[in-house]
Amino acid sequence: MKVEIESSDRLGISQEILSIFSLNAWNLKAIEVETCFTYVSIESQNVDFHKIEEALKETNGIVNCREIDFMPSEKRENHLHTLLARIPDPIIDIDEKGVVLVINQAIKEIVSPIENNLVGKSIVAFIDCTLDELLKPKEHSLSITFYDRPFIADILPVYSKKRISGAVISLRSIDKLGRQIALMQSSTDGILDNIVGKSEKLQSVMAQTLRFAELDLPVLITGDTGTGKELIARALHQESSRKEAPFLTINCASLPEQLLESELFGYESGAFTGAARGGKPGLFELANGGTVFLDEVAEMSVYLQAKLLRFLQDYSFRRLGGIKELTVNIKIISASHQNFTELIQKKLFREDLYYRLNVLSLALPALNQRVEDIPLLVEHFVKNAARQVEQEAPILTPSALSLLQTYQWPGNIRQLENSIFRLVALNTKRVIQRNDVEDILSVQVFDKNDEIDVVQYESFRDWASAQQHFEKALLMELYPSYPSTRKLAERLKVSHNKIAMKLRAYNIPS
Repeated sequence: MKVEIESSDRLGISQEILSIFSLNAWNLKAIEVETCFTYVSIESQNVDFHKIEEALKETNGIVNCREIDFMPSEKRENHLHTLLARIPDPIIDIDEKGVVLVINQAIKEIVSPIENNLVGKSIVAFIDCTLDELLKPKEHSLSITFYDRPFIADILPVYSKKRISGAVISLRSIDKLGRQIALMQSSTDGILDNIVGKSEKLQSVMAQTLRFAELDLPVLITGDTGTGKELIARALHQESSRKEAPFLTINCASLPEQLLESELFGYESGAFTGAARGGKPGLFELANGGTVFLDEVAEMSVYLQAKLLRFLQDYSFRRLGGIKELTVNIKIISASHQNFTELIQKKLFREDLYYRLNVLSLALPALNQRVEDIPLLVEHFVKNAARQVEQEAPILTPSALSLLQTYQWPGNIRQLENSIFRLVALNTKRVIQRNDVEDILSVQVFDKNDEIDVVQYESFRDWASAQQHFEKALLMELYPSYPSTRKLAERLKVSHNKIAMKLRAYNIPS
C-alpha cells in the first residue's frame, strides 16, 4: 500500500508521522519526503487505509491523507522508461566503471532474449573498445561493434561534482546513418517526369532507364560532360526497389587515391596518420541496401581499380587497417565521359573491371544530337533563372533561339543552363536578342576579371596569393579542353593527385 500524506510545513512533522507508524508496528518499505508531503509504502498485511487515516488525524498539521498507486520516484521512473522506449536508437547508460545502469527497449531488440538483461554488467564485454575510449571529458563519436553489428556510438559524458561519473551512449546503425546522409544530398521525387525533352534519343534513354531500374545489376552510364549522367543515376535508384535506401555519390576524379580509398572502404582507428579515433565507415558500408554512384570512374588509379574489382566479385571488403570481412548489399552505378576502348588499349583501365561495371549500359546523347529539345530546355531554364534573380522571364527572339539551336554546346546541358542564367541575369530588357546570345557565347571560359595584368599586380598580398590566382586561371582555361584529372595532369606534366587537389581547392568545374 502507498499513501500520500499532506501536511503543513512544520518542523518535526515528518518525525511525528514516522513515530505513529512505529507505535502501530506498521512495516515501512519506503519513505519519500517533499515540502508539505510525505509518501510512504507499507506492507498491507493486517493494515488498511482507514486505520492509517484514523491514526494520523489527531496529529497537528495533517491536512489530507489519500491512497496512491505509485511513489513519486516510481512515477518518474515509469515516465523515464516510457520516454526511452519511444526513442528508436539504442541507448545505454553506464557508470564510471563501465557498469550498465539503464538500457532502453531498442537495445533489447538487438541482443538475444536470453542476454537482454545487460543491467549490472560491464559494457566492455559487449563492445570492441576500451572504457577509456568511452569515458572522454567531451561529447564524441566512435565507430564500434556491438553484438557483432557495426554502429556509430554518440557518447555524452555525465558529470558529478566536476568529475566524470559515467556516460550515456546512443547507438546509430550504419544503415540509418547512410539514409541520413542520402537525405542531405540533393534529391527530387519523380526525376524522370522532370527531365525536359521529347526527342527520340532522349525518350529511348528514359525507357532504358525504367527497364534497368528493375534489374539489380551494375549499370555503366557514358556520355559527354554535362549530359546529365548523375541525374539518370538518381532516376535509376529512385525507380528501383532500393528507393527507400541510401543513394550515395562520389566523384572519383576529385579525390587523391588514398583519400578516395578511405572514402569508399572506410578505415579503422589508427589505420593511417590523421585517421579519426574510432575509425570511419566508408560509402559502401553506409549505402548498404541502397545504391552507390561512382562518377568519373575512369579516373580511378589502377590500384583502386583492382580493389574495386575484388569488391565486385562478392561485395565483401575490409576497412583500411581492418581484419574483419564486411559484406554489403548495394547496387553499383558508374559513369564516365571517357572512351573506355582507348583507355583499355593504353592500359589505363582494366578490361575485366570494365566488363564487371558494364553489365548494363546507358549512352547519353550530346545536346547537339537532340537539337529539337533545345527550345524546351531554353524555356525551362529561362523560367528557373528568372525565379532565382526575382524578375519576370524575358522573351527570346526567333533569331536568338535559332543561334542557340545551331551552337555546338561542347559543355552540353550544363553549359546551356549556365549560359541561359547569365543571359537572364544580365538582361535589362524584356527581350533577349541575337546579339545578347552572341556576347554570351563569345565569353571565355574564365571571367576577364580573373586575367592577370600589370594593373592587378599591386592587389596581391604575397607570392602565395599571386600563385593561387595564376593556378586558378590556368586550370579554368585548360579544363574544358582536358576535362579529366588524368588528361590535365598529362598536359601540365604533373601528378594526377596534384591536379585533383587543385581542382577541388578552386572548385573546378563549379
